[in-house]
Amino acid sequence: MKFIGTELQGVFIIEPELFLDSRGVFRRNFDKTDFSSVGIDSKVINANISENPHKYTLRGFHYQTGDSAEGKTLSCLNGSIYDIVVDLRPDSTTYLKWKAFEINSKNRLSLHVPQGCANAFMTTNRNTLVHYYVSNSYNPKLEKGIRFNDPLFNFSWPNKPSLISEKDLTHPDFEIK
Repeated sequence: MKFIGTELQGVFIIEPELFLDSRGVFRRNFDKTDFSSVGIDSKVINANISENPHKYTLRGFHYQTGDSAEGKTLSCLNGSIYDIVVDLRPDSTTYLKWKAFEINSKNRLSLHVPQGCANAFMTTNRNTLVHYYVSNSYNPKLEKGIRFNDPLFNFSWPNKPSLISEKDLTHPDFEIK
Protein backbone atom coordinates (compact mmCIF):
# COMPACT_ATOMS: atom_id res chain seq x y z
CA MET A 1 0.00 0.00 0.00
CA LYS A 2 1.11 3.51 -0.75
CA PHE A 3 0.01 6.24 1.70
CA ILE A 4 -0.25 9.65 0.05
CA GLY A 5 -0.45 12.63 2.41
CA THR A 6 -2.93 15.37 1.56
CA GLU A 7 -3.27 19.08 2.32
CA LEU A 8 -5.12 18.16 5.51
CA GLN A 9 -3.02 17.03 8.45
CA GLY A 10 -3.40 13.26 9.01
CA VAL A 11 -5.71 12.67 6.02
CA PHE A 12 -4.32 10.08 3.59
CA ILE A 13 -5.24 8.68 0.20
CA ILE A 14 -4.32 5.01 0.19
CA GLU A 15 -3.33 3.46 -3.11
CA PRO A 16 -3.38 -0.34 -3.09
CA GLU A 17 -0.82 -2.63 -4.66
CA LEU A 18 -2.65 -4.70 -7.27
CA PHE A 19 -1.87 -8.34 -7.92
CA LEU A 20 -3.24 -9.31 -11.33
CA ASP A 21 -3.47 -12.70 -12.98
CA SER A 22 -5.90 -14.64 -15.15
CA ARG A 23 -8.38 -14.86 -12.25
CA GLY A 24 -8.63 -11.10 -11.81
CA VAL A 25 -7.25 -8.66 -9.25
CA PHE A 26 -6.30 -9.10 -5.61
CA ARG A 27 -5.49 -6.24 -3.24
CA ARG A 28 -5.03 -5.76 0.49
CA ASN A 29 -7.45 -3.22 1.90
CA PHE A 30 -6.07 -3.01 5.43
CA ASP A 31 -2.78 -3.89 7.09
CA LYS A 32 -2.23 -2.95 10.73
CA THR A 33 1.55 -2.71 10.32
CA ASP A 34 1.34 -0.52 7.20
CA PHE A 35 -1.22 1.81 8.77
CA SER A 36 0.81 2.12 11.99
CA SER A 37 4.00 2.86 10.02
CA VAL A 38 2.54 6.20 8.83
CA GLY A 39 0.99 7.11 12.18
CA ILE A 40 -2.60 6.02 11.46
CA ASP A 41 -4.44 4.56 14.45
CA SER A 42 -4.71 0.98 13.22
CA LYS A 43 -7.35 -0.04 15.74
CA VAL A 44 -10.48 -1.32 13.99
CA ILE A 45 -13.56 -1.63 16.21
CA ASN A 46 -16.18 -2.05 13.50
CA ALA A 47 -16.67 -2.09 9.77
CA ASN A 48 -19.66 -0.57 8.01
CA ILE A 49 -21.20 -0.83 4.57
CA SER A 50 -23.27 1.94 3.01
CA GLU A 51 -25.54 0.85 0.13
CA ASN A 52 -26.80 3.72 -2.01
CA PRO A 53 -29.12 2.92 -4.91
CA HIS A 54 -29.56 6.55 -6.03
CA LYS A 55 -27.19 9.01 -7.65
CA TYR A 56 -26.46 12.20 -5.66
CA THR A 57 -27.34 10.71 -2.29
CA LEU A 58 -25.58 12.74 0.41
CA ARG A 59 -24.50 11.26 3.75
CA GLY A 60 -22.95 13.42 6.45
CA PHE A 61 -21.14 15.38 7.76
CA HIS A 62 -20.69 13.05 10.73
CA TYR A 63 -18.19 12.88 13.56
CA GLN A 64 -18.00 11.93 17.22
CA THR A 65 -16.35 13.80 20.08
CA GLY A 66 -14.52 13.01 23.32
CA ASP A 67 -13.71 9.40 24.09
CA SER A 68 -15.87 8.35 21.13
CA ALA A 69 -13.87 10.25 18.50
CA GLU A 70 -13.28 7.93 15.58
CA GLY A 71 -10.99 7.56 12.61
CA LYS A 72 -12.44 6.10 9.41
CA THR A 73 -10.94 4.50 6.32
CA LEU A 74 -13.36 4.46 3.39
CA SER A 75 -13.27 2.45 0.17
CA CYS A 76 -15.78 2.56 -2.66
CA LEU A 77 -16.40 -0.98 -3.87
CA ASN A 78 -19.00 -0.13 -6.51
CA GLY A 79 -19.88 3.17 -8.11
CA SER A 80 -18.28 6.43 -6.99
CA ILE A 81 -18.32 9.06 -4.27
CA TYR A 82 -17.27 12.65 -3.87
CA ASP A 83 -16.07 12.83 -0.27
CA ILE A 84 -15.31 16.01 1.65
CA VAL A 85 -13.20 15.96 4.80
CA VAL A 86 -13.16 18.98 7.14
CA ASP A 87 -10.60 19.36 9.92
CA LEU A 88 -12.26 20.21 13.26
CA ARG A 89 -9.16 19.86 15.46
CA PRO A 90 -8.40 23.28 17.02
CA ASP A 91 -4.73 22.34 17.52
CA SER A 92 -4.26 21.27 13.89
CA THR A 93 -2.39 23.36 11.34
CA THR A 94 -5.32 22.76 8.96
CA TYR A 95 -8.13 23.60 11.42
CA LEU A 96 -11.43 24.44 9.63
CA LYS A 97 -9.96 23.69 6.20
CA TRP A 98 -11.61 21.13 3.93
CA LYS A 99 -10.70 19.07 0.89
CA ALA A 100 -12.70 16.97 -1.56
CA PHE A 101 -11.68 13.55 -2.87
CA GLU A 102 -13.05 11.32 -5.62
CA ILE A 103 -13.05 7.67 -4.60
CA ASN A 104 -14.49 5.02 -6.90
CA SER A 105 -14.39 1.37 -7.84
CA LYS A 106 -12.18 2.12 -10.85
CA ASN A 107 -9.39 4.04 -9.09
CA ARG A 108 -9.55 1.61 -6.12
CA LEU A 109 -8.32 4.30 -3.73
CA SER A 110 -9.18 4.45 -0.04
CA LEU A 111 -9.43 7.56 2.10
CA HIS A 112 -8.33 7.78 5.73
CA VAL A 113 -10.17 10.37 7.86
CA PRO A 114 -8.50 10.79 11.28
CA GLN A 115 -10.17 11.43 14.61
CA GLY A 116 -11.27 15.04 14.94
CA CYS A 117 -12.24 15.40 11.31
CA ALA A 118 -15.73 15.13 9.84
CA ASN A 119 -16.56 13.71 6.46
CA ALA A 120 -19.53 13.55 4.14
CA PHE A 121 -19.93 11.93 0.79
CA MET A 122 -22.19 12.30 -2.20
CA THR A 123 -22.69 9.38 -4.56
CA THR A 124 -21.95 10.26 -8.17
CA ASN A 125 -23.28 6.98 -9.59
CA ARG A 126 -26.27 4.79 -8.95
CA ASN A 127 -25.77 1.63 -6.89
CA THR A 128 -22.76 2.90 -4.99
CA LEU A 129 -21.35 0.67 -2.26
CA VAL A 130 -19.00 2.11 0.36
CA HIS A 131 -17.10 0.06 2.94
CA TYR A 132 -15.37 1.68 5.89
CA TYR A 133 -13.35 0.66 8.90
CA VAL A 134 -13.96 2.65 12.08
CA SER A 135 -11.64 2.97 15.09
CA ASN A 136 -14.34 3.43 17.74
CA SER A 137 -17.86 2.31 18.58
CA TYR A 138 -20.84 4.46 17.64
CA ASN A 139 -22.05 6.59 20.55
CA PRO A 140 -25.20 8.59 19.69
CA LYS A 141 -24.68 10.85 22.74
CA LEU A 142 -21.33 12.09 21.37
CA GLU A 143 -22.30 12.23 17.70
CA LYS A 144 -22.19 15.63 15.98
CA GLY A 145 -22.85 16.84 12.49
CA ILE A 146 -22.36 19.70 10.07
CA ARG A 147 -24.90 20.63 7.42
CA PHE A 148 -23.73 20.03 3.85
CA ASN A 149 -24.30 23.71 2.98
CA ASP A 150 -23.01 25.32 6.18
CA PRO A 151 -22.11 28.93 5.26
CA LEU A 152 -18.89 28.93 7.33
CA PHE A 153 -17.28 26.37 5.04
CA ASN A 154 -18.77 27.12 1.60
CA PHE A 155 -18.44 23.48 0.53
CA SER A 156 -18.44 22.76 -3.20
CA TRP A 157 -20.52 19.74 -4.29
CA PRO A 158 -20.77 18.24 -7.79
CA ASN A 159 -24.57 18.48 -7.70
CA LYS A 160 -27.51 19.37 -5.50
CA PRO A 161 -28.33 16.35 -3.28
CA SER A 162 -31.20 14.21 -4.55
CA LEU A 163 -31.51 12.38 -1.20
CA ILE A 164 -30.41 13.47 2.25
CA SER A 165 -31.68 12.50 5.69
CA GLU A 166 -33.73 14.95 7.73
CA LYS A 167 -31.08 14.74 10.46
CA ASP A 168 -28.27 15.69 8.06
CA LEU A 169 -30.37 18.47 6.53
CA THR A 170 -31.18 20.15 9.85
CA HIS A 171 -27.80 20.42 11.62
CA PRO A 172 -27.39 23.98 12.98
CA ASP A 173 -24.71 26.30 11.63
CA PHE A 174 -21.27 25.28 12.87
CA GLU A 175 -19.97 27.45 15.73
CA ILE A 176 -16.26 28.03 16.23
CA LYS A 177 -15.31 27.48 19.85
